[in-house]
Amino acid sequence: MSADVRLPAPLGLLIDRNQPLSFDFEGRTYQGLAGDSIASALLANRRWLLSRSFKYHRPRGPLSMAGQDANTLVQLPDEPNVLADLQPLAADLQVSAQNYSGSLDRDRDALLGHFSRFMPVGFYYRAFYKPKGMWKVWEPLVRKKAGLGVLNLALQPQYHDKAFLFTDLAVIGAGPAGLSAALTAANAGAKVLLIEQHSYLGGALAWARFDVEGKRAGELRSELLAAVEGHANIRVLRQATCNAWFTDHYLPVIQGNRLYKVRARQCIVAAGAFEQPVVFRNNDLPGVMLTSAAQRLIRLYAVKPGTRAVLLTGNDDGYLAALDLLDAGVEVAALVDLRERASDGSLVTALQTRGVACHVDSTVYEALGDNHLSAVDVRRITAQGEVASSGLRIDCDLLCMSAGYMPAYQLPCQAGGKLAYDDASAAFSLSGLPAGLQVVGSVNGRNALDTLLADASNGALRALQALGLESGQPLRELAGEARVNFPWPIFPHPKGKEFVDFDEDLQVRDIVNATRHGYRDVQLVKRFSTVGMGPSQGRHSALPTARLVAQATGRSVSETGVTTARPPFCPETLAQVAGRGFDPYRQTAMHARHLELGAKMMPAGIWQRPAYYGAPEQREACMQAEARHVREKVGLIDVSTLGGLDVRGPDAAELLNRLYTFAFAKQPVGRSRYALMTNEQGVVIDDGVCARLKEQHFYVSATTSGVDRVYQQMLKWNAQWRLNVDITNVSAALAAVNLAGPESRQVLARLCHDVDLSAEGFPYLAVRQGSLLTLCGTRIPVRLLRVGFVGELGYEIHAPARYGEALWDALMEAGKAHDIRPFGVETQRLLRLEKGHVIIGQDTDGMTSPAEIDMHWAIARSKPFFVGKRAVEILEAQAPIRKLVGFTLPRGSSQPLEGHLVLKGADISGNVTSCEYSQTLGQIIGLAYCAPEQATPGQLLPIRVEGGEMVQATVVQLPFYDPENQRQEL
Repeated sequence: MSADVRLPAPLGLLIDRNQPLSFDFEGRTYQGLAGDSIASALLANRRWLLSRSFKYHRPRGPLSMAGQDANTLVQLPDEPNVLADLQPLAADLQVSAQNYSGSLDRDRDALLGHFSRFMPVGFYYRAFYKPKGMWKVWEPLVRKKAGLGVLNLALQPQYHDKAFLFTDLAVIGAGPAGLSAALTAANAGAKVLLIEQHSYLGGALAWARFDVEGKRAGELRSELLAAVEGHANIRVLRQATCNAWFTDHYLPVIQGNRLYKVRARQCIVAAGAFEQPVVFRNNDLPGVMLTSAAQRLIRLYAVKPGTRAVLLTGNDDGYLAALDLLDAGVEVAALVDLRERASDGSLVTALQTRGVACHVDSTVYEALGDNHLSAVDVRRITAQGEVASSGLRIDCDLLCMSAGYMPAYQLPCQAGGKLAYDDASAAFSLSGLPAGLQVVGSVNGRNALDTLLADASNGALRALQALGLESGQPLRELAGEARVNFPWPIFPHPKGKEFVDFDEDLQVRDIVNATRHGYRDVQLVKRFSTVGMGPSQGRHSALPTARLVAQATGRSVSETGVTTARPPFCPETLAQVAGRGFDPYRQTAMHARHLELGAKMMPAGIWQRPAYYGAPEQREACMQAEARHVREKVGLIDVSTLGGLDVRGPDAAELLNRLYTFAFAKQPVGRSRYALMTNEQGVVIDDGVCARLKEQHFYVSATTSGVDRVYQQMLKWNAQWRLNVDITNVSAALAAVNLAGPESRQVLARLCHDVDLSAEGFPYLAVRQGSLLTLCGTRIPVRLLRVGFVGELGYEIHAPARYGEALWDALMEAGKAHDIRPFGVETQRLLRLEKGHVIIGQDTDGMTSPAEIDMHWAIARSKPFFVGKRAVEILEAQAPIRKLVGFTLPRGSSQPLEGHLVLKGADISGNVTSCEYSQTLGQIIGLAYCAPEQATPGQLLPIRVEGGEMVQATVVQLPFYDPENQRQEL
């Protein structure tokens, strides 16, 4: 690390001078400081050449120092294409460059630049395919050269997850506008989430200069940070990127290894603007950078960006940056202003006082040097894009350029906003934003600091009004401000190499030639030339491309527009998308009672349900004991998670008759019936019980995970059929239990006195409405369904959810004399398996038809129509491909697990869907898909289990238990 390159404190906001770090780049060891980025550490060691360009292998150094370009892409041991100007430095980090042949300093493939005339824009579309078959010759060569970096296929990915955040107001960007807007809203009582992409707050206040004295930025930043960081209503996410905007202000925010799914009632985008380069020959040489990049190096990393500098600017910010460079000990050889004069004359005076020559109405026409800038050719501007025939050579090793600013328009445009450009003032504006979305600050075209702060305050006030909160502050008047964008900062050179897109090595002639091929629309120019398709995604190329297309096609920039902004805003890894999800879950009204009884909870759809009661290490014993208790005495299970749908109206029976495979038009009042649902393809998608409470009132149950889909299907189809019916999802409104076992009638009789519970008065599949006596002596209304899902005498009892605990307590107390015992979902699955009952979603998949699972009996053949009827008939007429069968294995055999394969010779013929050991039956039982010719009872079914072992199961007739169904009809 060169001592003369590191600047003294207080410069270096991000670095820790007391913590030096060693790292390697291209096999050589360098020294950096904690807080450095890889790029800043290399520049502190006078290492400017960091990478080679994609197409011509030209030398590249930092451009933005903000991760907005591909110039700093490097290779880490476990990750390619890392942005060196964003990646924090770490001790003993091994870094290498990418995309070179030989060495980085002497890249043999740099010769490609001399053959650029043979690689015009779109040449890959018009070559490599003639004569016929030549692509097979070219393909290996192209693939060898294509691609950047090396993947580590042995990499073990880190843990990634997801989380949900909810807020009144999300503010994207923590620059001066974002901080001000967040503070205004939070002071009025709004809950604010402030999202900042970088590790520091304040945006340009942390590195830019806003006045001649250079004091205002630091003072304002300190003031805003002191108010924001200690505010109870503001939560700050640093190093977090809002990667998209979706309907209703759904914002995916990536912070490290976590993806936040943010829901905001209001949203303010204060994302700032991207500084724009000037287009001239060799504008990509190391040593040529954006003005803001040099300021970031000075203020954030205390790195002296050069020894002798020239500034090329189209606005007053270049003058302020020149003062920063002078204060950092950099000799400023000249300031070249594209305009005829500066907007603020005091800035010119300040520079001239310090001996800086100012050249107005001029530009840099060419940067000179090989692997680093050594001089610039400055020429007078004579017309749009044209310069004088001769100029002035100025020796320098640093050129800072700024043609103006383009709003960070991506998120607003993803929301449906329209980006407009006024050719007369060279200014941008955004319109057509959805309700609840505001843009403030530079992204809204407000660049002067005072105007920017006023705009941020107004945006916060509008958001507060939408939230129903009052701040007591009036909207502020916005003053006019000087132009910041030079209208035509593009200066073609006869020798070319004036780069419009640094990522793709696209020159001025490439864009112009694309229009000459007939691609007049900027969207087509993008696809033909690949402009804006690189890592920077058009941050620096979109505006010059639009200008060139407009000129070539005789239109204005406003008419041409820019390319469409689509998510994501920044690259995101598959691990971030696929990381573990933390889903919100629901608890039944009896949840506390389950915990008191020692239940092991498990997820079931969006619910938490007891799997069994007891210690996890005793799962098998607990399940078998609970199952045996239900078979011999009485058990109680919470089934509140089952979906519940109320269907009322004159056409209620007709609706169900069309939606389900069974017949419901003539179903008697007071009776229930099994309900199987298929989709238009004849695939089984849900099942449940349909109970007719009144002539025009049905109560339909659905599976825990399928009720939302069933509800949607009902609404969708009735929107087409227009039946006179009302459909309500009452799942959360009801609590329910299943009281099952040979002694369940005696337990229920202790509490229910207004319903005849005898076998004759309340037969199997009957439905009754009555009341139950609670422990406190009050009565609660209930619906009683006589069901037999576990194969025993049983009652499904439904009550309003607010009585859930009272219902549970009353039944547990009434059952004490009968040694009642709760049982969980795992036990219920075992009991249902013993009866051969199919569980939708476990024993079925996205291709299961009723015939495959022997559900012929659940289809009313005489009905003229139900959803999927035609598909079911077609499937039944075809030769079956597979069949769901029951199988058994002797006790002590290796037990198959769900998903284990069923074989037919060397071929896979199916898979196991359910399998458990049944203590009641004394053997292993299960369900599996197999080939139709393997489905005959008594046949042996080969199943491959853990470790590749083969077991021979026996196909049996279902059900395994009580085949005459006598016990459930007691």
